[in-house]
Amino acid sequence: MHVGIGVFFQGLEPGRDDHAVMRDQLALADAAEPAGFDSVWTAEHHFTRYQMMPNPAQFLTWMAGRTSRVRLGTMVMVLPWHDPVRVAEEIAWLDSVSDGRVILGLGRGLGSVEFDGFRLEMGESRRRFVEYATAISGALESGAIEFDGELLRQPRAELHPPAFTSFRGRTYASAVSPESAKIMATLGFGLMLIAQKPWETTLRETTEYRELYRSIHDAEPPAPVLVNFTTTDVDPGRAREMHEQFAVGYARSTIDHYEFTNERLEHVEGYEYYAGLRRNIEKHGLAAFNRFPAHLQIGGTPDEVVEQTVERVRALGAGGVVNVLGFGGMTGEESRRCFDTYARHVLPRLAAVDTHRDLGAPLPEGQAA
Repeated sequence: MHVGIGVFFQGLEPGRDDHAVMRDQLALADAAEPAGFDSVWTAEHHFTRYQMMPNPAQFLTWMAGRTSRVRLGTMVMVLPWHDPVRVAEEIAWLDSVSDGRVILGLGRGLGSVEFDGFRLEMGESRRRFVEYATAISGALESGAIEFDGELLRQPRAELHPPAFTSFRGRTYASAVSPESAKIMATLGFGLMLIAQKPWETTLRETTEYRELYRSIHDAEPPAPVLVNFTTTDVDPGRAREMHEQFAVGYARSTIDHYEFTNERLEHVEGYEYYAGLRRNIEKHGLAAFNRFPAHLQIGGTPDEVVEQTVERVRALGAGGVVNVLGFGGMTGEESRRCFDTYARHVLPRLAAVDTHRDLGAPLPEGQAA
């Protein structure tokens, strides 16, 4: 199966400056291709130390010049925060300079602090996402962007260079609410799954998405991408400690960053789904709720990580897994130890399992890099 690494520039450690966090994570990114990972990914966030990456395309262009084989993924670019013309140009250029190695993940955003920082109306995000994603997807296929919508009126503008090849089959989106899933299926995107719901719910919704996609396109959707915040160590006791410290620490950081205890989300158009999260926090208490998303993440000894990953990937019909291996307050030394353990004891075993599974469409014959 496809095994990728997510580089997450999270600065939760007290006393460490931003540049130290960046250096540690960049070192993991540099080590990914030699270690045998199939792809390198990063997310987009702004204005806090929750994740310090304002433009995934910028980071991945840097990575394109330092690698020759790994695919380059966004998990995700948040479209309402960008000019869609610039996204289309940046992704087309990145795809050209990397010889078609891009896997494009898109989203509409959830952090109030980020919408506020960009002076944007959060309630417009769903409509902006639909219009921007439609325009960008069309531009990556045709080599020119144009759109006449409610919020986006874009005269025709050509992309030079155009994308290296078609993005059909290698465009994904994160969809949490049922309403968003319908939008993603209509646009022809695959699912990017970051564990944050009960496993039974994720399985059911993934099956429903596949059926919806088939009904719209009379074809199979791209195999889902499973994203996991992974902890592992050869020592069982240390593996448990890592999960309790870092997976739980990361889960708490998401509650704080996205303000899930704030009533504001319940009154913003397109975010009504998140009212249920606040009610669950009030019902079960913050500490108990915090442990729920933490325990959805894969962690343990290498044997346990392999077993859990294979089980989940097969159940979802996913093409593979993307592992974030430095997060939740890990020091540089701790994240590198987690990386080394995974690369040495987990990655080779997963790479040998279900070798037919992959992420992103292959390059057309005659267009191999």
